[in-house]
Amino acid sequence: MTFDDLKNLRHKEHRDQLGVYLAEGEHLVLELIRALPHTPELAATQIIVTHEYESEKLPKPWPKELSLQRVSARQMAALSDTRSPQGIIAVVPMVKPIPARQGERVFYLHEVQDPGNLGTLLRTLAWFGNFRCLLSPQSADLYNPKVVRASMGAIFHVPVEREVSLETLQARYPRLALLDLEGAPITASTFRQFDAYVFGNEARGLPTKIIEQLSGATYSIPGARHIESLNLAAAVNICAYELTRA
Repeated sequence: MTFDDLKNLRHKEHRDQLGVYLAEGEHLVLELIRALPHTPELAATQIIVTHEYESEKLPKPWPKELSLQRVSARQMAALSDTRSPQGIIAVVPMVKPIPARQGERVFYLHEVQDPGNLGTLLRTLAWFGNFRCLLSPQSADLYNPKVVRASMGAIFHVPVEREVSLETLQARYPRLALLDLEGAPITASTFRQFDAYVFGNEARGLPTKIIEQLSGATYSIPGARHIESLNLAAAVNICAYELTRA
């Protein structure tokens, strides 16, 4: 892969064409190393480091599976998406999500727009464990650098499927719980009985036509209702906790 190819990974069409994306910074690289045992495909990752980083900060022992490419500080700055590059970037293959696991919970996000929000949601799902995330068409790109950075490494631990249509969702998961402002409280015992949980986007929630299109039950997070709605990331946090608490 040429240096121009690496610079072009800022753009979605080039990421999709080459099947790789960038994960910048030491924390993300360390999380990738932690994920290697259960996602061996990540061993195809190429690590780009400055000479200074390699000599002074490279984690030891270094996994033999991960190859290193050295660049100058100036080249690193050209690749970096941050103001102060740390000196290490991973070129990560887009791996296929692992098959469904026993007891796995599924969250479907309909047209989530904000990259930072999406990364934060993945971080929540990684924290609680055994969640799968499905993204509808017109959602933020999973491999956008802002998503990857906000996930804090969760992108390596949560199986995520892109471009999942509503029709595909309904066919795969017949029993759907739809998060809406109106509906039964999520504290009801029935809330734990569904195959997948559907969330709308940050601005509109789940449109009425989507609720009518899907065969599902509506649920709501109880609150004082002093404001119009709850933040999407907060809604996902609360529902993930409710589904995993003893």
